[in-house]
Amino acid sequence: MSPERVVVTGGAGFLGSHVCEALLAGGAQVVCVDDFRTGSRGNVPDGVGVVTADVSRPLDLLGPVDLILHLACPASPADYLRMPVDTLRAGGFGTYHVLELARRKGARVVVASTSEVYGDPEEHPQRESYWGHVNPIGPRSVYDEAKRFGEAMTMAFRAEHGIDAGIVRIFNTYGPRMRAHDGRMIPTFLRQALAGEPLTVHGDGLQTRSLCYVDDLVRGLLAMARSDHPGPINLGNPTEVTVLDVARKTIEVTGSSSVVRHVESMTDDPRRRRPDISLAREVLHWQPTVPLEEGLRSFARTFAG
Repeated sequence: MSPERVVVTGGAGFLGSHVCEALLAGGAQVVCVDDFRTGSRGNVPDGVGVVTADVSRPLDLLGPVDLILHLACPASPADYLRMPVDTLRAGGFGTYHVLELARRKGARVVVASTSEVYGDPEEHPQRESYWGHVNPIGPRSVYDEAKRFGEAMTMAFRAEHGIDAGIVRIFNTYGPRMRAHDGRMIPTFLRQALAGEPLTVHGDGLQTRSLCYVDDLVRGLLAMARSDHPGPINLGNPTEVTVLDVARKTIEVTGSSSVVRHVESMTDDPRRRRPDISLAREVLHWQPTVPLEEGLRSFARTFAG
């Protein structure tokens, strides 16, 4: 049964807007908190209340709050490389203020972390017990360390204040409402394929990713929200695929005449990425069901490059 009133920070973003939509469909009252620097008002479904606010500043919402889903943080390379300090503020101060709101309201809060906390992993597949292999001063560190700090803050609030808080580590997710130029792999490949441009693959393309369609990921997030588990729990698709294969599948599903062009490797780009989702299966009774090709076709139909 859906909580009566749910706050979604970052609700105007790619993932947050899908979460708002699913909560509305379940009968919840939904409030989106966003400053619209990376999200879009056009993403927010009709019927969702909107509070324009920066989560890195204190949050004071009127009325009861039963659940908070904390998704606010620049998540695409194009955004966090452009706004490195603001990314750290969202993951640090933002998580603090959201947890404070949860403490005051007596709400369950689910904090969205990321597979990037594992860095370029030395363990494969990645289990929640793995501590990671992260460069704390590299260009990606502003996102990685913001999320690692947010996890520490969440666990500290649980220990000191006894709040009902949980952490999910989200692996690569894709689907409608991703921006064409946000720097992430799938929208970049779709934009290039639909324009007939070469698909730019960094390095040899043999680095792997595990790609989860957004509908599957939202189901996992809401299952975590309905639980009382502290996490962290991995949410992602355990099917591992090379970047080169993703490029080729994108060309195939779009019917494009594009070719693959190899470009310079990215700094600190993980070589392998695959979640162990045993805990999500056991605790949340969740696993993804949408195959990559089906997800790509669905996304391509709605994609505006």
